Amino acid sequence: MVPDTVHASRVNQPVEARPLVIKRVDAIPIAIPLKKPVIMAGVRLEVSYNLLVRAEAANGLVGWGEASVAPTMTGDVLPGMVAAVNEHLAPLMIGKDALKRAELAHICAHAMHHNGGPKCAMDAAIADLAGRHLKVSMSDMYGGALRESITAMYLLGNPKIEDDIAETHKKIKEGYKFFKLKVGIKNPFDEADAAVTIRRAIGRDVVLCADANMGMDFRNARIFVERSREADLLFLEQPLRDDDFDGMAELARISPVPLNGDESLGNVATIIQMARAGSIKGANLKTIKLGGVSATVHAMSVCAAIGLNINLACKVAETSVGAATITHLGCVAPNVNWGTSITNHYLVDDIVKVPVRIENGMIARPTGAGIGVEVDEARVERYRVKV
Repeated sequence: MVPDTVHASRVNQPVEARPLVIKRVDAIPIAIPLKKPVIMAGVRLEVSYNLLVRAEAANGLVGWGEASVAPTMTGDVLPGMVAAVNEHLAPLMIGKDALKRAELAHICAHAMHHNGGPKCAMDAAIADLAGRHLKVSMSDMYGGALRESITAMYLLGNPKIEDDIAETHKKIKEGYKFFKLKVGIKNPFDEADAAVTIRRAIGRDVVLCADANMGMDFRNARIFVERSREADLLFLEQPLRDDDFDGMAELARISPVPLNGDESLGNVATIIQMARAGSIKGANLKTIKLGGVSATVHAMSVCAAIGLNINLACKVAETSVGAATITHLGCVAPNVNWGTSITNHYLVDDIVKVPVRIENGMIARPTGAGIGVEVDEARVERYRVKV
């Protein structure tokens, strides 16, 4: 019948959503103290300096994104991050339709060279805004969740090995099953022996890995991987400088411990390059390095296609804005075999009404629209700093 034909044609016609016009973008620098210092190679972190991006639509909805300061990884420092958003990214976003995610992600990615942190915070804020408008979660916006929770990685970095062991036992009782040691700080003999001692103390039922944050040269890295065999490390992350591609390839060839890339991996091309060279078996993907949520989703697909394990993280001591974003990415990732690190619980306070929590060693996917957490703007103002 003709009416049926007419009805079918109407059903197949595309439905256009009303534009979600971005009215205002604010770059907000914040500083929140940590409960205790975090020590990494070349870095002692006592206060977390982060950039928040607040994107407001003409209809009054607000989206939030976050990026950590990372001078040794991305080169980003707080004054430059604020300037990058206010002077370059915000003018390009204001007046645009936040629902045109691919277009805005492309504009953001190519707006300036480097500046991964500001791009990351902007991209995440617009994704959060679009999700809230559409009443869908960030994970649903990026293909849908493959899992409802992900395994949390716990960072160890106490000055004394006895404290690391005591803390590990405590966290195992709380349900943690995945631990990362910070190395590349002391001499490799002591660090390798410490890894073995910790493994003997905690048994074989939990995962243990190590992260050098570029703190080793080739000789020390070789000593560490050979001497720490008994520690049964899942991987050693970024032992050498980010530009030492030949060294990483040679170390990977002789190392009994698989290598994970981090600081070296600022784009998909480098991920592919290092995988082809046999330098890495996994990739630590950070939104601040790759320049946004959209770029990280792309990188996760590439890693899965070329057989790399995926490790996800913000940096250290992000708020629940960043933690929720990473959790959604972990739930849509093809694999998160090498762990997910959120560290909002390192902070003395958070800026959301209900923080992202780790329960029984797992991080549950936030269920609300967008990133799924509600920012308390009074708390944001409490921790805002001048730059």
